Amino acid sequence: MNNLNRQTSAYGRLLASSKTALADAYRGFYDITHNSLALLGTVLAVAVVVLGFRADLRASAEEQLLGWLLQRQEAAATELVVEAEPTAVDRVTAADLSALPEQQAKVTQWLSRKYRVAPEPLAALVTEAYAVGEKARLDPTLILAVMAVESRFNPFAQSPVGAQGLMQVLTKVHTDKYEDFGGHLAAFDPVSNLRVGAQVLQDAIRRAGSVEGGLRLYVGAVTTDGGWYIDRVLAEHARIQGVALGRPVPRSAPAAAAQPIPVKQTEGQPARPLPAADIEAVVPTGSPSPAAVIPS
Repeated sequence: MNNLNRQTSAYGRLLASSKTALADAYRGFYDITHNSLALLGTVLAVAVVVLGFRADLRASAEEQLLGWLLQRQEAAATELVVEAEPTAVDRVTAADLSALPEQQAKVTQWLSRKYRVAPEPLAALVTEAYAVGEKARLDPTLILAVMAVESRFNPFAQSPVGAQGLMQVLTKVHTDKYEDFGGHLAAFDPVSNLRVGAQVLQDAIRRAGSVEGGLRLYVGAVTTDGGWYIDRVLAEHARIQGVALGRPVPRSAPAAAAQPIPVKQTEGQPARPLPAADIEAVVPTGSPSPAAVIPS
């Protein structure tokens, strides 16, 4: 009996001790949170008073708060809408300028400054023009001059008559040439358009027997001798060629300074238009040239 009383007494003391400990913990938690909330309220009250009297501090605080909210909003939008794609760089048509030979690097830098195009994509186009020119036995600076006059190196350019891309080739007329590149939409791929355009230019020069005549066929001049177009391309060709050779060349030059080669013609006779069937058809017969709508 005595043992039972002792156990009951011990259990009672343990229970009382536990209640006391819990009560103390609750009181301590209450005091801490109560004092913290009071301190926080005091700080906020002081901040409101200070900001009320200091317009400059209030404006700065509002600006920082707005910036934080905008950052949070942008971060949330990015997380929801934009997905990471580490292989996206593989689709980019660009090259490291430092990897180019000196001659090509000079041409790239000059064209980049003149036409306000980033040097990296231009570096890829210049490299491709030199590679295609070597295979097609075309002066690469002539290919670049045609691109400059036709589209000012805009791979998405389109004329009112449907000439598209860097070299402004009529996609509908030369659809078969794009089959090897996956279809007509390849007209807007810079490298594919360059290759097809160079092929059209090469065929035109071969059929005409001269660069001047080839340019006339390329532009599709029917009602005129195409001299205005030939002059522009050859003048730009001379400038780009000068840059490639290391000569100081201004980005623009007066028309009188250019010395384009005239279209071949019989001595004493005016220029004779070729039959419409011989035109390489960058532009349909009777339509204005795509180059005609490209600003100088």
